[in-house]
Amino acid sequence: MDGSHGTDLTTLLVGIDAGCQSVLEPLFEADELPNLRSVFQGGVSGPLESQIPPWTASAWPSMYTGKNPGKHGVFGFLHFDGYEEDVVNATRVREPSLWELLDYHGLTSVVVNVPVTSPPKSFDGALVPGYVAPENPPCHPDGLLEDVRDELGEYRVYADIDETKDEATYRSLVRSRGEAFRYLADRFDPDFGFVEFQQTDSVFHEHPGDDELVRAVYREVDEQVGRILDEHDPANVVVASDHGMGPYDRYEFRVNEFLRDEGYVEATQGGEGMPSWVKIRENRLHEGDAGDQPPDADADTDAGRGSPLETAVSTAARFGLTTERVAAALRKVGLDAAVARVVPENVQSAGMSRVSFPESKAYMRDLIELGVRINLEGREPDGTVPQAKYEDVRDELIEALRSVRTPDGDPVFEDVARREKYFYGPEAENAVDVVTVPSNFDHYLSAQLYGEQFGEPTEPWNHKRFGIVAARGDAIDESAGVRGAHLFDVAPTVLATFGLPADERMDGDPLDAVEAAGETEYPDFDSGETVETDDDAVEQRLSDLGYLDN
Repeated sequence: MDGSHGTDLTTLLVGIDAGCQSVLEPLFEADELPNLRSVFQGGVSGPLESQIPPWTASAWPSMYTGKNPGKHGVFGFLHFDGYEEDVVNATRVREPSLWELLDYHGLTSVVVNVPVTSPPKSFDGALVPGYVAPENPPCHPDGLLEDVRDELGEYRVYADIDETKDEATYRSLVRSRGEAFRYLADRFDPDFGFVEFQQTDSVFHEHPGDDELVRAVYREVDEQVGRILDEHDPANVVVASDHGMGPYDRYEFRVNEFLRDEGYVEATQGGEGMPSWVKIRENRLHEGDAGDQPPDADADTDAGRGSPLETAVSTAARFGLTTERVAAALRKVGLDAAVARVVPENVQSAGMSRVSFPESKAYMRDLIELGVRINLEGREPDGTVPQAKYEDVRDELIEALRSVRTPDGDPVFEDVARREKYFYGPEAENAVDVVTVPSNFDHYLSAQLYGEQFGEPTEPWNHKRFGIVAARGDAIDESAGVRGAHLFDVAPTVLATFGLPADERMDGDPLDAVEAAGETEYPDFDSGETVETDDDAVEQRLSDLGYLDN
């Protein structure tokens, strides 16, 4: 770096993925996060209600557009075209981002590591994409990633898939976000800065229960935030998270298994898929249990494909001996993980029951969507439910799902509703037809077929509904508070710190702690050509974190 520091940063938005009071407050009390604590205690702060679904790929676009997924169009990590799916990317976001709105007003932005921002569109400033981008993502302006790497020596969007996720790896990834932001802020002298830290979420998925590692990740985040504050002295600072984080201490509920028992789902055997007992093996390897890995476990993924064993498993599946039935039996005697470590994944999946979308009446496509999609004639390629029966089937599904009780007799869902309750806008048709909200997010919903409706949660930690928000600075009224803050409020709040009106299409409002500047009709922004992600490595990372299970 040349040593010069930008001095015109009006507002800095710090994104802490999965940040929540239950994690932050003990660290504040232990004086481990002095820089973040200075924002929380020097201004206004409180819980931030997330959206439905409260997951990274949909929630960050909601934050940076100020609009619900029915408007911006991203409902989860996957976009569905009929029965086919692809990992989402920024071309699926149909509403303008904060930095595009600021660009319209002649203001410059630097954006680092924000999820679902690849490929970036042109604006005045710089952008290095974050989660769901490829490892070497296109940046704005062209060639920026090479400049960042030349300056910093290394910059990675992800850890390597086979890399041990230890403290050094996490700290390196966090540190690079801060270093990249400071370098770009020096170079572009922005009015607005947005830096996001993803490892505060990933550490819970990859090392659940490792409190010391969580503290180490947060300490590094705090160090990077402190350096940005010292070097660039923003007039206003907003800290926000996309959702919270906590343990799943109740049940895993297999929605498609329930729907199969109710006559909505038809199943087929074989093909691609990953049963949870494969996932157990992956999780253990991530936790450093590499010594249990067979010597050739990382051999060519085609090994065993079409082998006599795979053929035998597939044949057995047609007669009812599916891998999930075997897995259920093995779980009872504690051998499921041991077998999963030595049986090739393609052999396991050859005998796995999967939902047959074309033959079913309704199904859960994807656990992240938190809901059920109806196989509707005229909308789906092989729809089985006539248009005239759509509302009747929705009513039936809602009644059936509302009645589901755990083995303890408690409701699985705190809400089962038509999608219109949560999604509204031109993209709402791409949402699920029936939204299912698990009670207090203590239950894990799975799209897999295991032969049993209930089991132990595949993911011991996962997302909760409430994150955090804090703000301090020249435009912040410390006496006002943030009561009732919602994820959709972040974008209009940032605009208000510049004295700029919110987009009249936004679903949120500026926090009470800032003076609102009204609303205006912004011009239509060209969403550009939609492109496919089609990146197996990105899908593997999502599976590793438990975001994909089918």
